[in-house]
Amino acid sequence: MRTGIRFACAPLAVLLPSLALAHGVAGADAQFLANASGLQIAPFMYLGAKHMVTGYDHLLYLAGVIFFLYRLKDIAWYVTLFALGHSLTLLLGVLAGIHANAYIVDAIIGLSVVYKALENIGALKRFGLRIDSRAAVLLFGLAHGFGLSTKLQDLSLSEDGLVGNMVAFNGGVELGQFAALALILIAFQAWRRSDSFYRTAYAANVLLMAAGFVLFGYQVAGYYIA
Repeated sequence: MRTGIRFACAPLAVLLPSLALAHGVAGADAQFLANASGLQIAPFMYLGAKHMVTGYDHLLYLAGVIFFLYRLKDIAWYVTLFALGHSLTLLLGVLAGIHANAYIVDAIIGLSVVYKALENIGALKRFGLRIDSRAAVLLFGLAHGFGLSTKLQDLSLSEDGLVGNMVAFNGGVELGQFAALALILIAFQAWRRSDSFYRTAYAANVLLMAAGFVLFGYQVAGYYIA
């Protein structure tokens, strides 16, 4: 059974290798983090911000979260909940050594994108599901932070300055999130002023859902092939 699943998943794993970087740290950045020793606030903050700006799984989910939010108060509330959950599991996962299978966590992250798209098109209500959207954002924030913590743990970070470095990294993540969110909001504002917004919003969320399923499928493939 497991062998058959491996053969079925192999093409996806070959065709979509870049998806592995959605939540990971690779190349020179990974080498720096693995070799870093002592307190290095600025580099860790920079790498945290870089991760968020280039982490398309984060950005897809955040785009879904703010898709139909118009008031800055509501946007700030939802993004704060996501940031709280993300920060909590990122810091606890690394500092307390709480580990889980990275493929499973990242599969949940892919499903978070699917869930948000389904919520945006009203599918959950049609299924009779009544889920507090704020609680869902907080819970999925926990998953997103945990996903990154599993990648950082794989680098065997030095204990020297670890607490300060992780706080700096998390601070960079939040700064990167703010910058990315600002750009997304600017694009959304321009889109919302056009007559095409409501005509294309449904299709956009269907594409968002498809992207989430691709992320989910890649991680499931990785789980069975690894």
